[in-house]
Amino acid sequence: MSLATIDLVILGIYAVFIFGLAQWVSRNTSGGAKTSTDYFLASKNLPWWAIGASLIAANISAEQIIGMSGSGYVIGLGIAAYEWMAALTLLIVGKYFLPIFIRNDIVTMPQFLQQRYGPTIRNVMALFWLLLYVFVNVTSILWLGSIAVNTVTGLDQTYAIVAIGIFALAYQLWGGLKAVALTDIVQVALLVAGGLIIGFIALSEIGGASGALGGFNILLTEFPEKFDMILSPDNPNFNELPGIAVLLGGLWVMNISYWGFNQYIIQRALAARSIGEAQKGIAFAAYLKLLMPVIVVLPGMAALVLAPALSAPDQAYPTMMNLLPAGLKGLVFAALIAAIVASLASKVNSISTIFTLDLYAKANKAASDRHLVTVGRFAAFAAMLIGVLTARPLLGNFEQGFQFIQEFTGFFTPGIVVIFILGLFWGRASEAGALTGAILSVVLSGVFWWLQYADIFAFPFMNRVGVVFLASLAAAVVVSLMSPPREGTMQIRFDGVSYRTSTGFNIAGVGVILFLIAVYAIWW
Repeated sequence: MSLATIDLVILGIYAVFIFGLAQWVSRNTSGGAKTSTDYFLASKNLPWWAIGASLIAANISAEQIIGMSGSGYVIGLGIAAYEWMAALTLLIVGKYFLPIFIRNDIVTMPQFLQQRYGPTIRNVMALFWLLLYVFVNVTSILWLGSIAVNTVTGLDQTYAIVAIGIFALAYQLWGGLKAVALTDIVQVALLVAGGLIIGFIALSEIGGASGALGGFNILLTEFPEKFDMILSPDNPNFNELPGIAVLLGGLWVMNISYWGFNQYIIQRALAARSIGEAQKGIAFAAYLKLLMPVIVVLPGMAALVLAPALSAPDQAYPTMMNLLPAGLKGLVFAALIAAIVASLASKVNSISTIFTLDLYAKANKAASDRHLVTVGRFAAFAAMLIGVLTARPLLGNFEQGFQFIQEFTGFFTPGIVVIFILGLFWGRASEAGALTGAILSVVLSGVFWWLQYADIFAFPFMNRVGVVFLASLAAAVVVSLMSPPREGTMQIRFDGVSYRTSTGFNIAGVGVILFLIAVYAIWW
């Protein structure tokens, strides 16, 4: 399990190229110092292709490639619901959420909360997102990325964590969001190519003379239960994907929170040249999501035949990489590193944005643009340092990293969705109601989790998310009716907001819906 000289050369070429490209595309052509808009929002001039590619690059990282391949090894194709349902969620975000955000010149999600509800909820949620991004997102990418590096190269995981952290930090530290977003088209192209190569090679290895298609048919024949998209209650993995709730329940809450109100995701669309450009980027990303299960789930399923005795599911993808010949292994490994680095850089950039604009700038109103950019760079460095130091202690004992992330974030996502959905579409919603929904979300989630942990009441976490969302929504509505918004707190403007979308966007939406109907009809 090591890289040949040609593999190392390919990896080195990638590293030098992507680092140089990031610095070049993010340079300030006017020769002046970067402003906060340049650094945190890429000068609000991103084209659709950069938005779409960057959305996927920010999303598809170690927790997706390594984690979802591991879940594909254990659960099967059903885990692809996260990817395929996300495509439809993206279109909903583009049609109904983005017009309001862009009309109000929103830069960060906490900023929206202040303009809609008031300063208290902004500060609470800004702090929450900082903790979540640093201690869940950054650490999970570093840890799962280090598993891949260790499995393929033999490099000690501690050294791998440090190396990934340093490169991802250096890659985006100077250029900010523009460095990340404008290079992500290269990162995504490499990711897709690498994923397709490893899937083809793995299936061809299974199929022998019958090729990749024969290998797929062997998988389908030998492991038919792994192709169930809707798991029955007697399935051993029902708790992870509880039947029809995948389509009608908590997964919608998880996806809407992630794609609609997640700073490191939505920040790309907020940096668009126009609402039309943002929506085209969203549609592009939706179709890339439809392709992702081939890249991140299929290799894990192939490992059922090629590596049936793995010590941990998250070793599935790196193990499949070791089937590749010299040269190809370097290319696919570079693709994996590209995904890890792009996503990690995105998280760190968003941490920097929230800390600087939502906390530091509010406390230091006289700070200049240049000073804020400097603070942002220090925040990025601090976030990465904390992630490197805490990755192993936090995630070292979990077998399926992807499921850990979903389980933990499921404590908070119901409350987040309640806050934003009411804030976007119900004028009577108040800060008291929003805070009630957020707090109740955490409390109820904790109660359900404890009941399951104590073996008192088994409740799949996705069902828990759905039930907690409905309870938190009801509580937020009741409290808002009892305690209406204070005078002057509602600063979000809805005049000029249009939910009409272009013909191309609408056609893209129909295409996604038809694809989902076909997939679930075949593998129900």
